[in-house]
Amino acid sequence: MENALHTRQHNGRKRLGKNTNTNMQQIMQAKPAATKPKAEQQCKHAEAGTTWTSDNLKEKKTNPTSPNFILILADDQGWNGTSVKMMNNEPGSKSDYFETPNLELLSQRGMRFSDAYSSAPVCAPSRYSIQFGKTPARLSLIRVGMNTDHIDHEGFTSIPKALKTINSKYRTAHFGKWGMGSNPTVFGYDVSDGPTKNKDGNFDNDRSQWQHVIKKDPKNIFSLTDKAIEFIKSSKAEEKPFYLQISHYAVHSNVESKEKSSARFKDKPKGAQQKDLGFAAMTFDLDEGLGLLLNKIKELDIEDNTYIIYMSDNGSVPNIPGAKKYEKSYNYPLSRGKWDAYEGGVRVPLIIAGPGIKSGTESATPVSGTDLLPTLIDLAGNKKITLTEIDGGSFASILLNKSNQNIKRSVDGIFFHVPYKNGIALKRPHSAVRKGDYKLIKFQDDKSILLFDVVKDKMEQVDLTNQKPDKAKELEKILDNYLVDVHAPKWQDGITWKNTPLKEINSNY
Repeated sequence: MENALHTRQHNGRKRLGKNTNTNMQQIMQAKPAATKPKAEQQCKHAEAGTTWTSDNLKEKKTNPTSPNFILILADDQGWNGTSVKMMNNEPGSKSDYFETPNLELLSQRGMRFSDAYSSAPVCAPSRYSIQFGKTPARLSLIRVGMNTDHIDHEGFTSIPKALKTINSKYRTAHFGKWGMGSNPTVFGYDVSDGPTKNKDGNFDNDRSQWQHVIKKDPKNIFSLTDKAIEFIKSSKAEEKPFYLQISHYAVHSNVESKEKSSARFKDKPKGAQQKDLGFAAMTFDLDEGLGLLLNKIKELDIEDNTYIIYMSDNGSVPNIPGAKKYEKSYNYPLSRGKWDAYEGGVRVPLIIAGPGIKSGTESATPVSGTDLLPTLIDLAGNKKITLTEIDGGSFASILLNKSNQNIKRSVDGIFFHVPYKNGIALKRPHSAVRKGDYKLIKFQDDKSILLFDVVKDKMEQVDLTNQKPDKAKELEKILDNYLVDVHAPKWQDGITWKNTPLKEINSNY
């Protein structure tokens, strides 16, 4: 199956512990109180209308020993939430209203992944998985708001710690939404703006979050970009390689944009799929921040030594207030959206450009946020680290167009675990596994299963359980065994997740 999967890359559609002794001095390096810019200064680049020039990130045939890495993590941006067509033969894999010209240029210089997944349909579990290469099921962290005292924040290998093990000269920084327990410094980040959450990105958990508000620095896009640029400049001056993660608050609500961006979409015809002016303007602002960052990389002459990774933490919300709920998901042609392990909740945009990556390519190989850690350390020239008890596998060979196109994971498959009744969305506890072309969803309340060929049926409309009983049994066994092996939290009828002690939730599956 894997060989057939990789063949399609070239044929047909070409799918190719908690630490209470936080070092606050390190945190404040990101925004010293005496020099904190005013709002107008934070947005000093915001009126430039920047679009990245197309000669950036020129393809190189070799990758450097200690490259720079920049991970740009959007919040709640769906698979079709940009103007980049994530799948060559699927018109619905790009927005019919939003504009992201800088991301388009980045994709032209790098590789798009048509079948990229977040590790969870909500933010915190997904973000943990990126840092540690472990699924939310293994981490026993499967929803927002759970206690994280059981997670070995200090002991687990994170992206910054891994890179510093490979080369002690690596500088590391995190700016933007953290949304996890502990503190970025505990994960190995030298510079950060602290354990920030949605509230730091102007989030109000009420109906006002859907109102379109005009701001000079919407969702802190441009102040975050300024911090990132200063970190890059200082790393360049010190002649040190760096890992930089910018975790944007956009395009999560509240809906904010610059006035100029709002005006840009005021008279533009709405799409059949995306229609909301505020989200269109906010998405454009996010893309402008990307352009400013990439222009600075070009200006500093470090583009040939820098990998740019653009991804979302989970799928888009399935609908915006005012639309009929689930009549047609906002993520169409994917089904449903954020909060569910259906494709709309977990399939996300992923674009990577940098040295050794062939321009304008597309990969159909299924990859996940758990794969980023092993991939980055391979790109960094790892010869020192052996990762254990992780779920991700490196796809560096795919990026660098090497003969070995297989991803070796401890268990062959991409796993999702949502063992609770979500009052917002599906309202049924469920788990899922994607292996090859197929995806199996198992409901924990009645043990029923659904089997989909998500290559042919991205909407997950045709249940193949009866037509392919052997495949259904194979994937169900893989899923069940995995959940048992990692002691995944088990759904229990009537459980209150926020009030129930974790030891009761984390009973053996």
